[in-house]
Amino acid sequence: MQPNIRSFLLILLGASALACVTSGTYDKKVAELNQSLEREKALTGQRDDLQKRIDAATALIADLKNRLAKLGQDVEGLSGERSQLQGSLASTQAQLAELEKQKAAAEARAATFRTLVEKLRSMVDSGKIKVTIRNGRMLLALPNDVLFDSGKTALKADGKDAIGKIAQVLATIGDRHFLVGGHTDNVPIKNAKFPSNWELSTARAVEVVKLLIAGGMKPQVLGAAGYAEADPVASNDTPDGKALNRRIEIVLEPNLSDLPNLDSLIAGDKK
Repeated sequence: MQPNIRSFLLILLGASALACVTSGTYDKKVAELNQSLEREKALTGQRDDLQKRIDAATALIADLKNRLAKLGQDVEGLSGERSQLQGSLASTQAQLAELEKQKAAAEARAATFRTLVEKLRSMVDSGKIKVTIRNGRMLLALPNDVLFDSGKTALKADGKDAIGKIAQVLATIGDRHFLVGGHTDNVPIKNAKFPSNWELSTARAVEVVKLLIAGGMKPQVLGAAGYAEADPVASNDTPDGKALNRRIEIVLEPNLSDLPNLDSLIAGDKK
């Protein structure tokens, strides 16, 4: 367990004892801390895997250079193998550079995740927001019950306060775009304003975008989308599951510079 997580857990234990918090609340907090730790471990694991691959590539480069030096004494007889090794050396060096780039991107993602958790700690602890990684994307999840009344798109007072605080934090993250996604449970809605959950979820996402802009975020880094009930995170068979599915997600879009080099992928397809 990380030292800062351990310290936070000890503080939480002391605070829980003094405030006579129920064991259920305590267990929930411990579970949430463990989940945060597991997500950070996953990011650290990605970084360590990249480091192992970098070390292997570095060793291969050293071996190739050594063999090239020996072949230099008999260029006439082994010129073909020398040329092949030079090609392998160049290819391996390019792979090493790409691995170094991926490692740096993984470390940057881990740092961004930790920063978000710390800056939004009070909201995370109060259950107003979750900072998590889902489908390989970092996101902030807010339950609809905090933001909207059933079937409505007007943000409640608590919702406005939460979005305003989030805007202040996200505005400090440079070189990132954000997609605000609206999600519903599978209970259909049909009225003059919202013929289906698609319209309702999209309208809610747009309202959140407007408030983020009012809170200081740049319009050009924001987008809005509605997913209706098509992307659930829990079963809709229970009230608790439905509540989890009714949510707003603010996704940190990956930078294009974090993606693999497309030129190398295209070249690989042509072989």
